[in-house]
Amino acid sequence: MAYAAYKRSYAERAKSHTNPAAKLLLETMERKKTNLCVSVDTVKSADFLAIVDAYHDFDCSILKTHVDILEDFDYSVVERLESLSKKHDFLIFEDRKFADIGNTVAMQYAAGVHKIAKWSHITNAHPVPGPSVVKGLASVGMPLQRGLLLLAEMSTAGTLAKGLYTEEAVQMARKNKYFVIGFIAQRRMDGVGALQEDDTSNEDFLVLTPGVGLEEKGDAMGQQYRTPRQVVLESGCDVIIVGRGIYGKDLTAVDVIAARAERYMTEGWSAYLERISTDQEARD
Repeated sequence: MAYAAYKRSYAERAKSHTNPAAKLLLETMERKKTNLCVSVDTVKSADFLAIVDAYHDFDCSILKTHVDILEDFDYSVVERLESLSKKHDFLIFEDRKFADIGNTVAMQYAAGVHKIAKWSHITNAHPVPGPSVVKGLASVGMPLQRGLLLLAEMSTAGTLAKGLYTEEAVQMARKNKYFVIGFIAQRRMDGVGALQEDDTSNEDFLVLTPGVGLEEKGDAMGQQYRTPRQVVLESGCDVIIVGRGIYGKDLTAVDVIAARAERYMTEGWSAYLERISTDQEARD
């Protein structure tokens, strides 16, 4: 009997992944015992770096950034971020959401002010431009051992990323497994949109999920929240992405921020342990 890959431990799954970024993320989650991705969306570099430094070694396995919203960005921010990544043992995920033709995204990824490919282990893209967006990003990212996530679903009310669009996104990933390591989505994508001739028995795309909250159910901009348990245990997602639920409105309250991060880390990891325990029992 075949067992769904996502019900196995991160360590087991890491052994079967060939993309270096996917393997590193799974190994980091297992080593640190956290499936928390902290999203830091601030407009001041000092606030950004202070929040990042507040997440102690045990809190997050991956940090999600939006460096294009920093009003005072210069490349020293990246250098400091890389230093903190090594200090606190986390990967960097620049949430760039590329969405252009291959040649353009390749330049956006490699060059410009931010030079994302140089420092971000993982980035993402909208599949709307078609396969060229993957090809363009891969031409830059593969030599640097990077990984790509496709936006198969979104957590906002009224999203158009659903149905056939989602199915086509997953098909695009299947054809580019060497570089596409998973999805931004709200549920498992295993078997979604599969054709009759597709063998999905060993499919194991990573699923990183935004819209995670322990108190709030949504915001005025249409964001919708679910708990870590709903996301990890019930929907089978791998990583919980949390931003405002952790850093809140007072960006100087670093001790409070760290405490909130620890709470999300505990909730997410407990849900993961419960998920894989059912697989272990079945195999025993």
